[in-house]
Amino acid sequence: MSFDTAAFNIVWPALLAGLLVTATHVPLGIQVLRRGIVFIDLAVAQMAGLGVIVADRLGFEPQGAAVQFAALGAALAGALLLNWTDRRWPEVQEAVIGVSFIVAANAAILLLATNPHGAENLKDLLVGQILWADPARLGVVAVIYAVILALWFGVGERAGPISEIWRARFYLLFAVAVTASVQLVGVYLVFTTLIVPALATRRMARGRLVTGYALGVLCYAIGLGISLFSDLPPGPLIVCTMAGMGFALFLILRPQAPT
Repeated sequence: MSFDTAAFNIVWPALLAGLLVTATHVPLGIQVLRRGIVFIDLAVAQMAGLGVIVADRLGFEPQGAAVQFAALGAALAGALLLNWTDRRWPEVQEAVIGVSFIVAANAAILLLATNPHGAENLKDLLVGQILWADPARLGVVAVIYAVILALWFGVGERAGPISEIWRARFYLLFAVAVTASVQLVGVYLVFTTLIVPALATRRMARGRLVTGYALGVLCYAIGLGISLFSDLPPGPLIVCTMAGMGFALFLILRPQAPT
């Protein structure tokens, strides 16, 4: 097998995983930034990760259905809790989200403290293993994301941003998306893909979504390419690439007058 073929076989599932995460997280990120709840993805992702750790502690197979249900259940429970606090104490919602993240993160550390592979498991949860994305699993994730996007751009848009039903739907769709994403690319890439494109295109009144998508796709491709030829971990490379290019784009773009 030639180097080019071997490299392609390694990179294409990882790039596809990045494209799938970008597809859902850019529009979600724009909404998150608009709501001023920037750290919600860290909190929900950490809750999903906590569910994975609990299921692993109970002896379930790492890639089994029980672990997936545990991750989704933990994320949904966290999303419903945050939806309730958003309605009850909206003025301190960002603080509540931050506390939720800290509690979930430290609970995970405590559960992993007696695990001989705890440090490695925690690193995988945060940094991810995007180069080892399973092509078969990507098909399932693609279907999940397609349903999320259909609900987001279809029913959700008609429901209106201030609808109580839409408020709950946002948190639930967010929980499902993050649960799938964090197991593909890790907490750090989930946060970066959600926030950086939305922040970089914040000054745009037109073409914001398309530009955000382009930024995400380009940075995943560049980061994976650099990783392939440098043997550096792809997750941190993509995070740094997206942050740098996003900052440059933010400086270049001028505020646009809405039409």
